[in-house]
Amino acid sequence: QVQLVESGGGLVQPGGSLRLSCAASRSIGSFYSMNWYRQAPGKQRDLVAGITSGGRTTYADSVKGRFTISRDNTKNTVYLQMNSLKPEDTAVYYCNVVGISGNSWGQGTQVTVSS
Repeated sequence: QVQLVESGGGLVQPGGSLRLSCAASRSIGSFYSMNWYRQAPGKQRDLVAGITSGGRTTYADSVKGRFTISRDNTKNTVYLQMNSLKPEDTAVYYCNVVGISGNSWGQGTQVTVSS
């Protein structure tokens, strides 16, 4: 089982930027995909962005053009660059990986967008 540790969350004003990081405890090269999800209070956990082992990316419509997912296999880390943040982006953001042994999740990092 891989361990995932998210970081980079915090409080930011509308229009601001944050970069989330998800560090894996072992090589990420073999994972089918690495993903970011988010969950706001009282709502379900939704996919925000994903990146496959081949580098193909996918985004939720609500974040297209504002968020960018990337991965650094040398650092076993996946990133989520979030620009032009909106109050509705406020949520706990979770890192997820899908591999041959199934899904693994991080503990989450809080992102709050507020003036």
